[in-house]
Amino acid sequence: MSDTEATSDPTGDVDVRAVVDPATVRRAPRYKAFFWTGALVGVVLGLALSLYLVGSPSGAAMMKPGVYVTVLTAFVTLVTTLLAGLLAVIADRRSLRGR
Repeated sequence: MSDTEATSDPTGDVDVRAVVDPATVRRAPRYKAFFWTGALVGVVLGLALSLYLVGSPSGAAMMKPGVYVTVLTAFVTLVTTLLAGLLAVIADRRSLRGR
């Protein structure tokens, strides 16, 4: 009887602990979490910045402040989401550095 047969259960599945060494498991970032965090931060920052600028004395002359709030919020959200993705890629590269 071989080692893989000894660690298998009747369904043919292999016990992961017998095959994978925990010291060599790569800890890669979860991209989805990075992107969602970047988007959420972007929406909050974009709304805060645009509402502050619309409420300022120079913003009183705007004809449609809602359009300004929407565009600035969308742009800030896009930028922060892309920055979060860049941070995820950098974290992924750092996880490979020791290999």
